[in-house]
Amino acid sequence: MNNMTTRKRKLAATANVCDQLNGVSERCVHRAAHPEGGHEDTRSQYFPVEDVNRARLRFDFFNQPCVDLAKAFLGKVCEVLVRRQADGSELRGRVVETEAYLGGEDKASHSAGGKRTERNTAMFMKPGTIYVYPIYGIYLCMNVSSQGELSLRMNVSSQGEGAAVLLRSLEPLQGQDTMRSLRAARRRVGSRALKDKDLCNGPSKLCQALDVQRCFDRRDLSTDAQVWLEADAGAPGTTELVAAPRIGIESHGEWATKPLRFYLRGHPCVSVLDRQAEGKLGPPGEMAEQAAAVLDSR
Repeated sequence: MNNMTTRKRKLAATANVCDQLNGVSERCVHRAAHPEGGHEDTRSQYFPVEDVNRARLRFDFFNQPCVDLAKAFLGKVCEVLVRRQADGSELRGRVVETEAYLGGEDKASHSAGGKRTERNTAMFMKPGTIYVYPIYGIYLCMNVSSQGELSLRMNVSSQGEGAAVLLRSLEPLQGQDTMRSLRAARRRVGSRALKDKDLCNGPSKLCQALDVQRCFDRRDLSTDAQVWLEADAGAPGTTELVAAPRIGIESHGEWATKPLRFYLRGHPCVSVLDRQAEGKLGPPGEMAEQAAAVLDSR
């Protein structure tokens, strides 16, 4: 009997620690209407009791075909990724580069051929679901599920084709000192201090700088209390999009050359420039050059 009591106490203590680490309390577990209508369901501990953030992007934004969503992140009203930490502070970065992974026939996608695994389950969940996966065993990449391209061509509604958008680069907007510290924890001692433009210019750098964790996999961006996307009307310097081949998929035949990577032309926070693709657009605008000069000075 004493052993059973001790075990129960240990389990209770562990549960309390988990709640504290996630910055939530028991009151965050409640019943609410399903976002797309229907019966009530029990919300997880990650959902806030009341969300009054009108800038947050909702299901309707994510519920579009993969390529359209990849471009929408970079539209005239660029989207900002927000990461709220346990102390209530927020880290923010404007999306400046994305990649579309269509699923199905897309051989470079984790869901190629409709293959569903324990790792890629989030890609088959409703649009707006976070898909976080590890690369090289130590780095993470963050994706957002979308509708599939097949549903667009067939004019039908589908959320289960395994399509997702990789968030590849951000322009840091808030919390740069914290981002710098988070990045420094994974760099060699004595490395030079990172400039703002280098904090989030790559998918794994983005995850490090905003403390995006593996446990964020399968969470809902439209309702999560710790990470979400907001619409932001701040001028990014340019709204001219470059469409170029994706990075690091050279072994996937014709899919390695398809222009499914999108980025803001002339933006200094883009991870890899494609001069050939940019050349097809003509001379860059002056606003892009001005934006680059401002970030270079930081």
